Amino acid sequence: MNAEILSYREKPIPGSKLKALYENAGWWPQRSAQDLEDMLKSEISMGVWQEDRLIGFARVVTDGKFRAYIVHNEFRKNGIGTQLVEKLMDELARIDVVSLFCGEELLSFYGKQGFKHSKAQFVMHRK
Repeated sequence: MNAEILSYREKPIPGSKLKALYENAGWWPQRSAQDLEDMLKSEISMGVWQEDRLIGFARVVTDGKFRAYIVHNEFRKNGIGTQLVEKLMDELARIDVVSLFCGEELLSFYGKQGFKHSKAQFVMHRK
């Protein structure tokens, strides 16, 4: 597959393109393109580009508004997710501990990336 993974610094991601990718995955229809663009400015993020089409996205949440890791439905199971995680981990090489929150269905995928499941920690949300 001819795709390129670039950091936000290398190729900024327009909020409208990220919103379209979110819509493809059925994520957060209430988020505006402007809010997404504002969030991107304060995060470590990567885009996967096929020419000018954004087909994948991942980011490290520091103090931004949202969290995300997504690959366009049409391009899943092609190694893009693995490449995104590898590039993000390169960006975080100076950090001792990297924590990850994911759904149960992704435990196997992230296990292959070197993450270990911990039954000693719990994630709690309040809405």
